[in-house]
Amino acid sequence: MADRLDLQLISAALRRVGWIRLWAQVVLAVVVMGVLLFNNIGGQIAARADKALGLGPGLSLTTLAFFVLLWSIWQSGLLVRCGRALASPVRPSKGETARLIKRSILADLVGITFAVVGYQSLAGSLFLQASMQAGFAFGGAMTTPGGRITNYPITSLEMLSVLSNTQVVFAHLIGLWISLWLLQRVYRSA
Repeated sequence: MADRLDLQLISAALRRVGWIRLWAQVVLAVVVMGVLLFNNIGGQIAARADKALGLGPGLSLTTLAFFVLLWSIWQSGLLVRCGRALASPVRPSKGETARLIKRSILADLVGITFAVVGYQSLAGSLFLQASMQAGFAFGGAMTTPGGRITNYPITSLEMLSVLSNTQVVFAHLIGLWISLWLLQRVYRSA
């Protein structure tokens, strides 16, 4: 059993770092939600699915990673609650605390996986569009006899999609770093 000073230090670390994790992920989740809503409302990217094949699946995986981020935020709240409970007379065991931290690690790993696969889809689609514009691999921009470009240039909404994906990855990465540190702190005190 850890002595009282170790429990106080672990309790303070869980509370402080849990709050940092929670608020960092909340701020990034708000940014991601705003970008995803802006994409859905302002952009009709899905209407151009034949021109940008990877954007639909990429945005879907980014949205899944966002939902996992919401669950990860909830886990952050549980970490703060666990830190408070460690300072009380009725405290959770070391195993319960470690299981809670491991669940948050799992949530962040699942979220990073969804986001990275979504990023690959988004980046592949945008590379294809960019290479068609520049004539790099596919012969350049196609035009009609009237001089109208038939392929679609990369738009700011598509770049915003990549930005939202990057924010989700960063939010999960922050959670993962903090959870690993907390898990190391819990086991170091033994």
